[in-house]
Amino acid sequence: MSGLARCMAPLINGLAGQLFHLPCWRGSRLRHRVAMRLYRWAAEQGNRAALSTYGHLLHFRGEDVASRIQGGIYLQRAADMGDARSQYQMGRIYEQGFEHYFRPDAVKALAYYRLAGEQQHPLAVKRMIEVYEDGALGTAIDPGRARCWRQRQQPLPEANIRT
Repeated sequence: MSGLARCMAPLINGLAGQLFHLPCWRGSRLRHRVAMRLYRWAAEQGNRAALSTYGHLLHFRGEDVASRIQGGIYLQRAADMGDARSQYQMGRIYEQGFEHYFRPDAVKALAYYRLAGEQQHPLAVKRMIEVYEDGALGTAIDPGRARCWRQRQQPLPEANIRT
């Protein structure tokens, strides 16, 4: 059953995403509850995308501290599985700290930012530039490393302006 559940997890995660973003029943508590249960099921099966999305929703929009801590735990699992968005979020969480569960830890924050930046996450790359320009997170000011990270920075997309 576990193998079947893991195979079904991406489908369930996709279904939860579609349900969550349906334009009909906007603001429906039932729709929200069902989508969150689907995300949770897929996350518990170890689906990286579900761990990331469900963790993000719980941590940043959770109703209480316990939900936000649980969201951080899901985000950390997704980050450890290689999800760039979650790695960036874990960098932020460890940089700022959250409650007593995620104590501020500059070493962990820098490690997560670096992992996300290596995958071209734009905010992580930006943070790595700031870290080496300002000497943040316990690092020394290093213009060479800042320049290296700046070279990884993707140019902003140009707006399609019709004249």
